[in-house]
Amino acid sequence: MRFEIVQGNEQLSSHSGLALVGAILDRTNIRERLDAVVLPEHPFPEISHGEVATAMIGLIGVGKPDFDAIEPFRKDPFFAQSLDLDSVPSSPTLRQRLDSARGAFNDIILEESAGVVGRLAPVITPCHGNLAAVDIDVSPFDNSKTKKEGVSWTYKKFDGYAPILGYVGEEGYLANLELRPGSDHSQKGTEDFLRRTLRHACVMNDATFLVRMDSGNDSLGNIKVCREEKAHYIIKRNLRRETPEEWLEIARECGEMEEPRPGKQVWRGERYIKRGGIAEPLRIAFCVTVRTVEADGQALLMPNVEVETYWTSLPDDPGTVVKLYQAHGTSEQFHSELKTDLDLERLPSGKFQTNELVLLLGMVTYNLLRLIGQESLQEVDAPIRKQVARRRVRSVMQDLVYLACRLVRRARCLRLSFGRHCPWFDTWRRVYYQFAPT
Repeated sequence: MRFEIVQGNEQLSSHSGLALVGAILDRTNIRERLDAVVLPEHPFPEISHGEVATAMIGLIGVGKPDFDAIEPFRKDPFFAQSLDLDSVPSSPTLRQRLDSARGAFNDIILEESAGVVGRLAPVITPCHGNLAAVDIDVSPFDNSKTKKEGVSWTYKKFDGYAPILGYVGEEGYLANLELRPGSDHSQKGTEDFLRRTLRHACVMNDATFLVRMDSGNDSLGNIKVCREEKAHYIIKRNLRRETPEEWLEIARECGEMEEPRPGKQVWRGERYIKRGGIAEPLRIAFCVTVRTVEADGQALLMPNVEVETYWTSLPDDPGTVVKLYQAHGTSEQFHSELKTDLDLERLPSGKFQTNELVLLLGMVTYNLLRLIGQESLQEVDAPIRKQVARRRVRSVMQDLVYLACRLVRRARCLRLSFGRHCPWFDTWRRVYYQFAPT
């Protein structure tokens, strides 16, 4: 039987989750604080700065961080109602207002993003004892074949940007980010970035922090910042002129060996080294792996020696330090969620400062969706196959944001009506009432 295709009069929406985003935004002061900023080019704007930023957050929340994507939503009453917008800006207004900000909004966005996580996050899970992880890393954004300001050759061998990002907790809330030209070294400006990240992290959580950074940030300056801010650290060392053979000799002198299988020896241990400007010696945890036989049984003509060394302030045994650093790799998934799930890798503007502002608004959106996902796990009403500790942003968007609803006006109130067989209805309603202002 063929379907008869008709168009009804009902106000339907395929993205009911914007109401969840709007409910959390109402718990912040981001709109009021942005409205108080005076931009010389827009001293008396018809559409306020806060509404422009909120509209951009809504676009990113549905995975469309492009200025022109706003046009279809200007005729959608649900978009304005869910985000509490008096009017939805046009594409030129959105582009021109973000262009004219030139960094004036950045600090407000960072502070409000950290504040809403601190107030509403169900829990920020520690990584070890009472230590909450602060994972800092650079993740290049591929913007090849564009002439955008700041796009240049990255260490990943493509043209793009090289933003640095800082995440807090096992859930991966974004505490801080900074857009950088692609050719910038990963350590350039990182000491100040680390200090700001730890201070935003303190707003999110009052735990003691464990900073984890890779060998691109092997710098005495980062260690000094951690010590000043009373944070523990694990920073992978760059061996530079040190050879694997030298470390194998050190491992045999002061390490402990285990043999997980024939032909493979793993040496773990520690040593202390003095460095300028710090009174007491700094601890190095090391792991030296020697293979004479591969896992498939292939014998090697020469032993294969792999060395991993870490600066650390933790008193734990070297094996624990290595495992804690390996968990730092989870931040690669957080990068993927920001770049792929929210489609923020190829930023929409040709101007560097505008792209940085879009990325900061993306940070807010990322944290809002993370809050929604984590809150959805607090009860057992979510129709998922197995219990998990964290929901990916893409899953939150597919299950809770792209959920169809009907906007109903009745008895001077607005009602969202979901389908009879909507499996996520109970979870959606619970999350909304958890975040909606009373």
